[in-house]
Amino acid sequence: MEPSVVRSLSGWGRYPVETCRVFRPEKRASLEEILASDAESSYIARGLGRSYGDAALNHQGGVILFERLNRFVAFDPRTGVLECEAGVTLAEILEFVVPRGHYLPVTPGTKFVTLGGAIANDIHGKNHHRVGTLSNFVLDFRLRTPRGEMITCSPRQNPEAFWATVGGLGLTGLLVSARIRLQPIATAYVLVDFLKVSHFEEAIAAMAESDHLYEFSVAWTDCLARARALGRSILMRANPATPGDLPTRSVDPLSPGRRPKRSIPFDFPSGLLNATTVGAFNSLFYGLHRTTSRRLVDLERFFYPLDSIRDWNRMYGRRGFVQYQLVFPLETSRAGLTEVLERVSASGRGSFLGVLKRFGDANAGVLSFPFPGYTLALDLPVGDGLIPFLRDLDAVVLRHGGRIYPAKDAVTTPESLAAMYPRIEEFRAIKARLDPKNRLSSSLARRVGILRS
Repeated sequence: MEPSVVRSLSGWGRYPVETCRVFRPEKRASLEEILASDAESSYIARGLGRSYGDAALNHQGGVILFERLNRFVAFDPRTGVLECEAGVTLAEILEFVVPRGHYLPVTPGTKFVTLGGAIANDIHGKNHHRVGTLSNFVLDFRLRTPRGEMITCSPRQNPEAFWATVGGLGLTGLLVSARIRLQPIATAYVLVDFLKVSHFEEAIAAMAESDHLYEFSVAWTDCLARARALGRSILMRANPATPGDLPTRSVDPLSPGRRPKRSIPFDFPSGLLNATTVGAFNSLFYGLHRTTSRRLVDLERFFYPLDSIRDWNRMYGRRGFVQYQLVFPLETSRAGLTEVLERVSASGRGSFLGVLKRFGDANAGVLSFPFPGYTLALDLPVGDGLIPFLRDLDAVVLRHGGRIYPAKDAVTTPESLAAMYPRIEEFRAIKARLDPKNRLSSSLARRVGILRS
């Protein structure tokens, strides 16, 4: 049996903070020993802890760290198929495959997440309007169930377990290894078109009209702007660059060089991020940008702008922050986003990070987040009144037929989640077959009623 230690843990938002018993297995065989033991009544897997809320926490229960289960198994450069253990990070994958002319087919806004965590949250990226979520590129994975079975899951083999596990928040089994299909690239650069708009309705109109011309599309949105400037945005849409787009032949097309790393060495004082300071930053950011075309940007800078700042979550102080991400259907997006942005701007709750994207088709994942529509993500500092404010936003989301992303949630209620995810009973039935004793559990799963007490 692996040794364990009691620790205080949080997600990337640093809220909430909970006491858990932490296990760090060195080999795959230890996973079955941990699950079969009576050391804790329940366990949840954890990668690098980049889920924002309590999805990878288990208050007064067991947490299994996958950081040592990070071995590469096989890579076929001809087909782009990579097999590795679940604890391998996206950063480690990129370091290995980019020089060999491949890239992740779908990536979130940070590369510091594990492959297992990416599958468990069925991550989406700036190309969802084109290719959907990561699960569309997962060929298969091996799942250790709490019943002691090791099963292979794919869309054709054990499909129920496959579609419940992608987006299933680690509740169906311990994901041991996976095979994914990578994307071939000719360079490690993209050509970006910047479009500056004065209102969010212009942003979604531009996305609706021309996103099909771009492989990647995202908008930074000013969530404190009001009235005729409500949700003013900078659209950043890109296509892969070719070797002919690079400035000189001496540039290695697959090696753009390393960016300097900075860090935030201390927690910012509580209250430093407020409507005044964040509003000033947002105005400066918006003012500095211009509408331009075909700007050459390396993939690292385009996909992971915040990864160059270590511990950037310390900007929000010791109390932390909540990242709130929602999606509205296409037909209600304009009205829903208007109401949300008006409430956020009126509240004065500062968010530098307002990210707006257009989602394409949904997949078959039972609890996968995306469906066709527009998604908005906000970082909101924890402060007095935040929880009731976010629950009011939940009511707005529900009224317009939307849902929130559980991987980032920290406050929603069982009633709200059940209304947002109508297939939750189907998920419970599949989980009951794979884990009849609920050996896999998390603070999130209990709080929002995915697991009934």
